[in-house]
Amino acid sequence: MKLLKNVTAPTQKLIRTVAAVVLVYILMEILIAAGCISSLIQGLLVPVCTYSIAAVALNLCVGYLGELSLGHAGFMCLGAFASAYFSKLTADTIPDVPRFILALIIGTAVAALFGFLIAIPVLRLKGDYLAIVTLAFGEIIKNVMNVIYVGKDSVGLHFSMKDQLSLGMSVDGKMIINGAQGITGTPRQSTFTVGVVLLILALIITSNFVNSRTGRAVKAIRDNRIAAETVGLPVSKYKLIAFTLSAAIAGVAGVLYSHSLNSLTATTNNFGYNMSIMILVYVVLGGIGNFSGGIIATTVLLLLPELLRGMADYRMLIYSIVLIALMIFNWSPDVQKWKAVNGLTLDGIKARFSKNKEVQ
Repeated sequence: MKLLKNVTAPTQKLIRTVAAVVLVYILMEILIAAGCISSLIQGLLVPVCTYSIAAVALNLCVGYLGELSLGHAGFMCLGAFASAYFSKLTADTIPDVPRFILALIIGTAVAALFGFLIAIPVLRLKGDYLAIVTLAFGEIIKNVMNVIYVGKDSVGLHFSMKDQLSLGMSVDGKMIINGAQGITGTPRQSTFTVGVVLLILALIITSNFVNSRTGRAVKAIRDNRIAAETVGLPVSKYKLIAFTLSAAIAGVAGVLYSHSLNSLTATTNNFGYNMSIMILVYVVLGGIGNFSGGIIATTVLLLLPELLRGMADYRMLIYSIVLIALMIFNWSPDVQKWKAVNGLTLDGIKARFSKNKEVQ
């Protein structure tokens, strides 16, 4: 604790968040080794990491940039398909670890590129208009992926947007992207360990960004765009940087998602409107601008339905009640005032903890 006093408050918060993630990871590994965790819960560990990374990405856009985006499922889709395409294409030529690292770089780069291209016209809009346009972008990406056919034979790659027969492959050819059936046979290299490492990297990158000179400029633009323009800040430039970084991190989540499945498809539930809203729910419930809160909300809301599976008739009712309770606890003005009076805010708990240590 004495070492933490020599660093800034944002760095302290980052260290605590990373330490909490590592402790939870160690605890889960111990419980898995002891056989205390069911296979169903184990199967949710990678999705928890995936959606936590996506929540961090969206929180950067919503919480710090101050722009409501409903297209982050589209950036996840781009990262997922770009990385899965590369992995499937090079499965027989590149070893597992280098291939996954290259797939991660490619998926992130593709998502960042489209984030940059989309941000140029989109960030001129505000509020509901921006949300509608980004939602449309996500739907366009999903639908385009459903009509792409790519195959490979001894001649090379074949591409079509009609059907499989129009590829004109030879007998030795094999499908890589098969339209609405997506990509089948992607190497499953996403593990809980990989997910935790990528989540920690996402936290470090976003935390350093929001507390850097560029990040402070982004927050100034969020708080008062006119004042930021008055003092000479290049508003478009900083918004473009933040949105592109947010899209890139969403691409990382897509890479992790695609390498945890045997078959990758672009459906409404996978990369459509439902996923965008679900990620937004995680961000809102965890606290806008609060990366650690988004991770907690994601973990609770993903694991809760499975933990309540024994109450088949009531689990969705309990899930809804918990959702409403979390929303009231985090955002109700009366509850916020009550927490402040009773010292139940984060700052109040820290002050009480420090006071107890001084007494001891």
